[in-house]
Amino acid sequence: MLIKNHKYRLNYLWLTLLGLVLVALWMGIFAEPVLAQPFEIPNISLQFGGEDNPDALSTTLQLILLLTVLSLAPAIVILLTSFTRIIVVLSFLRSSLATNQMPPNQILIGLALFLTFFVMAPTLQEVNREAIQPLLQGEINQTEAYTNGMAPIRTFMFEQTREKDLALFVKMAGLERPRNFDDIPNYVLIPSFIISELKTAFQIGFIIFVPFLIIDMVVASALMSMGMMMLPPMMISLPFKILLFVLVDGWNLVIQSLLQSFG
Repeated sequence: MLIKNHKYRLNYLWLTLLGLVLVALWMGIFAEPVLAQPFEIPNISLQFGGEDNPDALSTTLQLILLLTVLSLAPAIVILLTSFTRIIVVLSFLRSSLATNQMPPNQILIGLALFLTFFVMAPTLQEVNREAIQPLLQGEINQTEAYTNGMAPIRTFMFEQTREKDLALFVKMAGLERPRNFDDIPNYVLIPSFIISELKTAFQIGFIIFVPFLIIDMVVASALMSMGMMMLPPMMISLPFKILLFVLVDGWNLVIQSLLQSFG
């Protein structure tokens, strides 16, 4: 019986191979005329303007510059504003609650963006008043608009940056000791501002973690004293942490502390 089954398997294998060979031959015979037809690529040309029309060239370059700025807008919003501190603190809050991605990332990022707009509103209004509106009205050129627009942003970053972080990057850049804030270039100020924001965010996150850590320790000790070694403490402490957060109006306290930290 085993020999007979083995012969059937060999016959089935040979029939399968024969079928594959026939399919390959059919594709080679009938599909060749289709593949042999040339594939034409349409001609694409990109023109910025002629020598006799310099205004069109200038407008095109301005459009390209605008598209470049828009592509870098997310990085500018994240690194040059209060967004970094806010999103890090909100992430710490969710981790301390251990609510398994609740609130979702979309809600946290949206809340962080609106809080960023709230914090940066005076600065953005000054940028619009001193740089954007005069540029649109033709009163200043692009260079002056950039200088006037960066001045309020630099002021905001200097207010939130520690001198120790500024000294670190001034030393690493090999610059002379600056006499005032105007002597510090942007490539030194921006990384100093970022690490200062991260340190402040981690300090706030540590304060947020402490009460929830105490609840976890109390629940774990209670379960151990009752001999419930197999019951995960997180399952019991999660409702108590949510209850505590709701009773003390946690969102109001966290957002209020965040906003006051920029004062």
